[in-house]
Amino acid sequence: MIEKLLGTSRVSEVDATSMRIIGAYKNTSLRSDVHLAAMFTALEPLSVSLSASINRIKAESNLEEKDEERDEPLRSLFYLVAGFLHHPDAAIRAAAEKVNAVIERYGMGITKESYAIESSLITSMLTDLSSPEMQEAIALLSGCAEIIAALQAAQTAFETARIAYEEEKAQESTEQTASEIKVEVLKLVNEKIVIYLRAMEVVDVETFGTFARTVAEIIVDNNEVVRKRLNKTEPVVE
Repeated sequence: MIEKLLGTSRVSEVDATSMRIIGAYKNTSLRSDVHLAAMFTALEPLSVSLSASINRIKAESNLEEKDEERDEPLRSLFYLVAGFLHHPDAAIRAAAEKVNAVIERYGMGITKESYAIESSLITSMLTDLSSPEMQEAIALLSGCAEIIAALQAAQTAFETARIAYEEEKAQESTEQTASEIKVEVLKLVNEKIVIYLRAMEVVDVETFGTFARTVAEIIVDNNEVVRKRLNKTEPVVE
């Protein structure tokens, strides 16, 4: 008998499973069955919406990743300059003091600010460091120019990710969330498609048997992954 898709499946797992089921259906000659056709006509747009919602989640995750990536060269800059403040060469110490005077106006604590404030402060600091009077001092500090270039690149990458995130967020405000769509997909697959195929496999195994077994295998593959992932204390929602 065909299992139901576990409710504890992740959104991405439900998305992948529904797409596999749709793909399997399209490879059959069952489109003449009006009941099954209606179910898949309802499932396909839900699957598309679920994939789009997952992309919005990915945009937020990517934004967090890009924020971490720009924090790394920022910290490196502070540590590098701090080290040069104790350099035995007076000219290098003086150069470090000049650069330090600029970056200390902002402080490494800007990494704890909101995305918008951190972006504003990093952009301002980079502008200050790019002034002609700062270039000679930066050139005397080995590795400093490279770190500043890395910070600029990371800041640019963050802003690109931020624009993508804001666009996805704006889209999400007018559409259902991934979790809401997942519930609808589960309901359609478990309460209609699975139930219908269970019945039709008994009534007309020659026509529906192959597709029913394929759907069963797709769902089993997903459910096994879910069961292995779940802690013993977590409920397995059928």
